[in-house]
Parts: sequence; C-alpha cells; structure tokens
Amino acid sequence: MHFIQLRFLPLTLCVIGLVASAAAFLLWPTYDTVFFWPLAVCAALVGVGISDLLQRSRSILRNYPVIGHLRFIFEAIRPEMRQYFFESDLDGAPFSREQRAVVYQRAKNQLDKKPFGTLSDVYENGYEWMLHSLWPTTVPETALRVDIGGPKCKQPYSASILNISAMSFGALSANAIRALNAGAKAGGFAHDTGEGSISPYHLEHGGDLIWEIGSGYFGCRNLDGTFSEDAFVRNARRKEVKMIEIKLNQGAKPGHGGVLPAAKITEEIALIRGIRMGEDCVSPARHPAFSTPRELMFFIDKLRDLSDGKPIGFKLCPGRHEEINDLIMAMRDTGIVPDFIVVDGKEGGTGAAPAEFIDNLGMPLREGLSLIHSSLAAAGLRDKVKIGAAGKIVTGYDMARTLALGADWCNAARAFMFSLGCVQAQACHTGRCPTGVATQDLSRQRAIDVPNKAKRVENFHRGTVASLADLLAAAGYSHPSELSRRGFYRRAADGHVISFADQYQFPNVQPMPLLRTAN
Repeated sequence: MHFIQLRFLPLTLCVIGLVASAAAFLLWPTYDTVFFWPLAVCAALVGVGISDLLQRSRSILRNYPVIGHLRFIFEAIRPEMRQYFFESDLDGAPFSREQRAVVYQRAKNQLDKKPFGTLSDVYENGYEWMLHSLWPTTVPETALRVDIGGPKCKQPYSASILNISAMSFGALSANAIRALNAGAKAGGFAHDTGEGSISPYHLEHGGDLIWEIGSGYFGCRNLDGTFSEDAFVRNARRKEVKMIEIKLNQGAKPGHGGVLPAAKITEEIALIRGIRMGEDCVSPARHPAFSTPRELMFFIDKLRDLSDGKPIGFKLCPGRHEEINDLIMAMRDTGIVPDFIVVDGKEGGTGAAPAEFIDNLGMPLREGLSLIHSSLAAAGLRDKVKIGAAGKIVTGYDMARTLALGADWCNAARAFMFSLGCVQAQACHTGRCPTGVATQDLSRQRAIDVPNKAKRVENFHRGTVASLADLLAAAGYSHPSELSRRGFYRRAADGHVISFADQYQFPNVQPMPLLRTAN
C-alpha cells in the first residue's frame, strides 16, 4: 500500500527502471553497452532508496526515499545560491556584498569609487553619518602612526593606525600567514600572531609581530601547561616581536576555553606550540599565571622585564562594569600600567565557537570601547594607556567611528582575509576552505600565491588608511586624536537624530576600597 503514495513514486520508478533495464540487458545481449548504464543508475538509486528506508537518523529520508536527498543538496548549496543570485549589495552577513567588494577592489588596486549616489536609505533607523567641515585640511603621514609604550618601556613601538588582528597558524594556512606577514612587512604595519604562538611562517618575511599569549601559553609554556619564563624570553626577544599581548578573552567567545584534540595535533603544531604529541591540548578559560587584577598587573611587569622592555598589554572583550573598575583600581594601586589595551568587540570573528557564545555573550565593540576609554579617563590613566580596537572594521569610516569612540588604532582580521581572497564561505571550521585561507589541507592552500596575495594585503591596507586620511581632512581634522563622539550622528528608532556623545555614556569610575577582586 505504501508504494501507491506519491512520496514513494521516485523509488517505485527506480524499481521499474531497474527491472526494465535488467530485462533488456538480458534479452538483447548485443546491445549490452546501451542498457548497462541505465541498469547501473537504476540499481544505484534503488540501493539508495532501500538504505533510506532502513536508516534511522533522518526522518525525511525514511518518508521520502531517494527524492528526500534533494532537500539536503539544496540546503548545502543555499549559501552559495543566496550570495551569487539573491543577495543585494547591502545584504549578506556577517559582511555585506558592498563591504566585501570594497576590500576586493582596494586589494587589487581597482577603482573603489561608486557612481550615482548611495544605496543606503539615509532616513532609515540606524543610518549614521560623520560631520564634515567647510574648511578641509590635510593630514600628515606621521599622524597615521601611533607610538605605543609607557615610561617603563625601553623599546616603544611606532605602530600603523591599522594592523592585522589576531589569527593563529592552524586557524589559517601556512600560505595565508606568509602572505599576511609579507604584506605587513611591505606596508609597514603589524601582524598579530594569534594565541597559537609564533610559527616559522610568521618569521619567514620579517614583518613586525604582535605576539599574543593566551591561557594555553603556546610558545612560552612548560609541558604541564604552566608559564615558562625561559621559553618566553626566547620568543619575546626576537627582533620581529614588537609588542606582547596577553589575551584575557575573545569577543566572539568570551570566557570560553578550547581543546585541540590529540588527533589534530601534528608534529609541526606540537613543536610550534610546545605541546606533547598524542594528548589533547587544553586552553583553559582563565589564565593559570594570575587570578586577580593585581596579579595581572604584576604579571605585566614581569613580562616587560623579561622582554627587555617591550610594550606589554592585554586584550579583552569587556563584561561586568565592576570588574573593569577593579582592573582600573589595580593599575592605580600597584602603579603598574599596561602599555596598551585591545578591546575586542563581540562582533569579532572566530574559527569556531558555540552558537550561544557567538550570538548572545559579550559586549559589542562600540559599547565596550566607550566603557574602557571612559573608565581610564575618569581614573586619570587614559594618557598612559593606548587603546586598540577590533570588531568588523573594514572601511575608513569604520576606523574613523572607532577612533572617535576612544581607540588609538584599529585591528582587522576578516577584512585582511578578504584581501587574501576569502569569499565568506563560512567553512573555516571544516578544513575545506575553498580559497585555501582557513585550512591545513596542502592541496587547498596551494591556491594562495604568496607574492601576489601579499601585494593585495599591502594594497588594501594602504587604500583603507588613505580613505581614513581623506575623511579626516574633509572633516577639518589634521590628526585622528581630534575625532570625537560629537562629530558622529545616528538616526534613532523613533526617527530622532542623536549624537554618539549622547548615546555612548558610562558612569565615571568610583573610588573603591582596596578589597574585593582588585587585591
């Protein structure tokens, strides 16, 4: 009775085709080559149908044998269909087609101008704009670099106002790391290693490095996972390492550790990270070397001494306001101040993280950056600490807005991935990146021609910084530090216009007793 239902019709037709082609194959042997292929195809489809009826994991296939596979085929190609046929220039997530196009055009040194007017609805809720001046200025090249390093720093670093954000070897392919670093070397900007340690590919072209140290202490650990001063000194004193960044957490997955399964640990990764073969590699959710804000400050002081005076700072996605206050109080109480703080917005990217962490945990960049800037200013420490910021920064306007909210420089990760050729396939966690950027598959990563892609990385950086300089000049500023929240406006949900100065406000840091987590 089941086979008279329409949902079983494709399987029924396959069975009929199998019987008919088998009969023809046997009755007319002189035409065996003609009937062989229909016989083979029908036999395969009948086998698939029987398997669908017997399997227990997919309900659709049990109820719709053979034809039910179309559902999974269409689901698999849905992202590509949307991106190539149905997306408008302003659609697409996490980056729109328009944003990606800007990167591709700048990376290739193609015309990045637009005709006929903006595609944005300037009267829709959420539309933003920057105030210009009747008296444009010029911006000197020296204004687009940032000196990082406090009084205790023996080797301050002059950084570009735009640098490559943290992406580890392992998350990215060897050729991607090579191209990014070669581009950074040619363009005079810095390349953050990510927490996966300094690989030979980071050193191959001699670009400036920001060495990121996570809770796994890769590149500066003992075999038991604790911090190793000797290993730290060996890497920290490399000439390529210009700054050292302690990663407290990450915007896309704050408060979340990680495990690299033993099966995925190659000899190369084990050597680079300083871990054992055959054992799971655990990055705990918090650092073993310190557990309070004061201990963090002492750890910063130790790293500054061990590195022979290089700039030391930390990266975080801000969370509880009282914990930010505790960090500020620890700086004031100990007299130890980090040379920089990098604010990582929750909109930042990651190779892989739990969906709830990506979607709902952590503070977005604009609020987090405003909080850190305001807290340091209220404590009288803002002039002692430089602030970097990362979180979906693609264009010169993104940079100008971020600088106005309190940053001294910007970091970008996925934008530089686009400059390498990333097409936002969002297959980073599968190892099957179609462009060879986020994979360890040697046959895939050979798609990246390092000299060619390095030039594109350099081009994108140069074009984006130039666009920032143009915006500054049009607004009447000669230095990024002149940007302020009063120069940016947004159309609010009720249709009213509100300035960033009114929207992003946080209470001042209040004096606190030397107790609680700050001690």
